[in-house]
Amino acid sequence: MLSVLHVGLQLSGLLRVLKLLLQAAIGAGHMNFECSVGLGSLDLQQNSSSSLWNFLKRLTYRFILFGFVAVSAVRLLRIEQGGAFADLLSDKGRNAMRNEMDYVERTLGFRTKDLEDRDIRLVSYIVGGAVRWRRYLDHLVMSLCNEDKTFRDMQPLLLQILRIGIFEIIKLGMPPYAVVDENVRLAKVSLRPGAGNMVNGILRKLALLKEKDFLPLPKVEGDERAQARALAIIHSHPVWMVRRWTKSLGQEETVKLMNWNNTDPSFCLRVNPQKGYTRSDLVKMLNDKQVPHEVSIYLDDFVRLSTGLQAIIQAGLLKEGLCSVQDESAGLVVAIVDPLPGETIIDCCAAPGGKTLFMASQLRSRGTIWAVDINRARLRVLKETSKSQNVEEVITTVHADLRLFCVNNLMKADKVLLDAPCSGLGVLSKRADLRWNRRLEDLKQLKQLQDELFDAASTLVKHGGILVYSTCSIDPEENEERVAAFLCRHPEFTVDPVHGFVPPGFITVEGFCKTDPVKHTMDGSFAARLIRCADSCW
Repeated sequence: MLSVLHVGLQLSGLLRVLKLLLQAAIGAGHMNFECSVGLGSLDLQQNSSSSLWNFLKRLTYRFILFGFVAVSAVRLLRIEQGGAFADLLSDKGRNAMRNEMDYVERTLGFRTKDLEDRDIRLVSYIVGGAVRWRRYLDHLVMSLCNEDKTFRDMQPLLLQILRIGIFEIIKLGMPPYAVVDENVRLAKVSLRPGAGNMVNGILRKLALLKEKDFLPLPKVEGDERAQARALAIIHSHPVWMVRRWTKSLGQEETVKLMNWNNTDPSFCLRVNPQKGYTRSDLVKMLNDKQVPHEVSIYLDDFVRLSTGLQAIIQAGLLKEGLCSVQDESAGLVVAIVDPLPGETIIDCCAAPGGKTLFMASQLRSRGTIWAVDINRARLRVLKETSKSQNVEEVITTVHADLRLFCVNNLMKADKVLLDAPCSGLGVLSKRADLRWNRRLEDLKQLKQLQDELFDAASTLVKHGGILVYSTCSIDPEENEERVAAFLCRHPEFTVDPVHGFVPPGFITVEGFCKTDPVKHTMDGSFAARLIRCADSCW
């Protein structure tokens, strides 16, 4: 049995811990013992030295490896493979966290310590930041590798570990020695010793360059293309976005927009009056929980948060339907629809249902909202949420493609909302991964879809009724140009300016509503209110 003392002691980083573990096992007289580490149990006496070492390695890291580093790396890996979103915060609470730890175990082969609440927030921050700054981080990794081939052939998990380390050192300002230590240990135990050596070399070189203020970043110079490529690296955006915004906004405003997209997002809560609560009640709850906030200056039911969303989730305020997470830009769209008790409203692309639920609360239990969407699963979520918010009696969900629904149904509504599928270029701060999933070619397909849905939605509006077209995009081709093209095809509709529905600072010269992320510190969005002529005029 004493021979096992020699197993694995050559690995200097774990020498002291392994000795303590083995001495404790022998001192307690355990010739055979079992320990659950997420990989089954091992018999010390019967297994080979290799199996013993693997067991001890996983047991050791179960206790000493900071969980947030491993969880962040696996989360980033899943995002890149299309299996997850950047934000870990969820109203599913501990169940979601257990699922996340299961992913870590399946991916790395060992289970780290469970995360505390502060760790969950840190993981969300690191993952969101690493996703936003991916182009910037990869440029630094490539610059610090000895050969381009080293970067091209790098294992996906190793790349995620390097991205995390560089983000922590450069963007979070964490002590380099601590970052190097943790990320090197993770690379060694989850991959191989050589991977840890590479992480050690690259991060130490980076820390030295940062200290000398000599990071290998490109200069913004040369022709328009060269400048766009440099800005795309420095501010971590796709080149096509940089070029597109520079042409329409100018370089200075484009940089401001990219800086906004790279900031940690803030959130808004909308109180639900159908549960008998007012904004003052919500403010009191936030004060009791010491959550920093400020009331919206634009909408009566909204409160802004910069931090503290996890506390809201844990308190059950979302699950109980007392409030919802909803951006003010979405609230402004509902204000433009102006739902009134007794009206029939059709929400054409309703799921996940934020605007549907807000409109339903405005009906005060009188009226009907037909929530149409092509995604059955998200409609189920909408229906369940409507119950928790006490608005289910006015919402009827319809699983259908709007383009077919309008052909098969002769119904006419007082008001129709088309919150059209779009590029999402106005919500890049909240949707950290979206910038990397959008291509310039997507806009052409989206514009065609938007036109088809616009035409379909128009057939559901009664004479004298209202049609509202909205997006969460800041691109004119998805907004003003789609409305102009629609009006050319449908002279029976005219623009109904949004004056009186939203504050003047959001109103364009055409009478549309447009939110600017930089100017208004909220998601970018667009909304147009159109009115269909009465029988006498068409």
